[in-house]
Amino acid sequence: MGRRKQNRVVFENIEVTDAGAKGKAIGHAPDGKVIFINNAVPGDVVHVQTTKKRKSYYEATATEVVTLSRKRTTPQCQHFEACGGCKWQHMEYQYQLEYKQQEVENNLKRLGKIELPEITPIAGSAEQYFYRNKMEFGFSDSKWLTLDQIRSDEVIEDRNALGFHIAGMWDKILDIEKCHLQRDPSNAIRNGIKEFATTNGLAFYNARNQEGLLRTLMIRTSSTGELMVLVQFFKEDVALRTLLMDYIKDTFPEITSLLYVINSKGNDTIYDQKIEVYHGRDHIFEEMEGLKFKINAKSFYQTNSAQAYELYKITRDFAGLTGDELVYDLYTGTGTIAQFVAKDAKKVIGVEAVPDAITAAKENAERNGITNTEFYVGDMKNVFNTEFINTHGIPDVIITDPPRDGMHGDVVKQILNIAPQKVVYVSCNSATQARDLALLDETYKVTRVQPVDMFPQTHHVENVVLLEKR
Repeated sequence: MGRRKQNRVVFENIEVTDAGAKGKAIGHAPDGKVIFINNAVPGDVVHVQTTKKRKSYYEATATEVVTLSRKRTTPQCQHFEACGGCKWQHMEYQYQLEYKQQEVENNLKRLGKIELPEITPIAGSAEQYFYRNKMEFGFSDSKWLTLDQIRSDEVIEDRNALGFHIAGMWDKILDIEKCHLQRDPSNAIRNGIKEFATTNGLAFYNARNQEGLLRTLMIRTSSTGELMVLVQFFKEDVALRTLLMDYIKDTFPEITSLLYVINSKGNDTIYDQKIEVYHGRDHIFEEMEGLKFKINAKSFYQTNSAQAYELYKITRDFAGLTGDELVYDLYTGTGTIAQFVAKDAKKVIGVEAVPDAITAAKENAERNGITNTEFYVGDMKNVFNTEFINTHGIPDVIITDPPRDGMHGDVVKQILNIAPQKVVYVSCNSATQARDLALLDETYKVTRVQPVDMFPQTHHVENVVLLEKR
């Protein structure tokens, strides 16, 4: 049944039948159109109110759950619905894994339209909470009010927030009391900084007016127990900056690397900014199988350290190296995969577009005593050309781990052109991976597929595919 409410349609008793892209649940309206529902679980029966109407579908929010799904569980986080960062916290972990597996299979079959082997069951994460090694929080002087706060008669004097951006609202920050994504002392540091700054009158940032002092906070932890904290200030105020940084240094002596940035430009990104060391080192170390990786404030490293180890082991297993192979590691980042497989290869050549990442890769390889890796910087489609192949040789194995957009068409063409025996394709987006696999299908057969859950409580899923020459 459907009825109108403030120009939006309300549908009652909608059975939620599936989970779809971007963590949305799926139901069907009486007119047959699909409804993408943003806060329900497959198996629920719900009343929904539409938020968008399109030609072939609706987007909607569940306003009432009539029947609870057996796949539901109680979210651990008090900020669950308001935050939106962990959209699947209300779904039992075993079902999260089922739907991630299903997404990979659907994308490879429907979008790739290629012959597939039996897909290996997804590798779940041993830790379902407190698994992230990097978190970024925003300061705001006009925090986002939850529905409960708006409806209450309580007068909220303190409008300062230190937390997460509300989805789709660049200037709105939800204040976070306890986040379940990063282990201690992350929450203690964030809450301590907020309380100290508020008590001492340090102005929180106002994004619309571009004013205030405190802008962002980044906390990085590592499996070695090291800790990095970076505070981003909108402007320099030596007295107040020193006051806050001394408080952090003295209150949390376990911090390995205490950093700050003065950033007065329009956006929060620090990649073009000078990082200042206030106390300790300018880096922390991550470790994997005895290999040490130096992580600075701008470094990319997989945000789930324990599951990154599982991902890399699968990648190495798929490559099946014997010690005689020339391996190309495309989109190598800071060279973690390249170094992880180097002991089993004759030589590994890594290529990456970010100069700082390649500098770090070379430093890490030297620190780890790895002498059979080489790293080159540049845009993949330009660097990975015939001249490069002629200089370095045709690889026996290519490992590729591109960004969400997948591989550039020219990169796919070059792989087909040189036709190594094996390609191991690591992907964080199985839809673009499926597109690329279809392009490679004329020369390569997919022989192994292994989804990996790097991000429990979210819809995101990684996938590793082995392609072997036909």
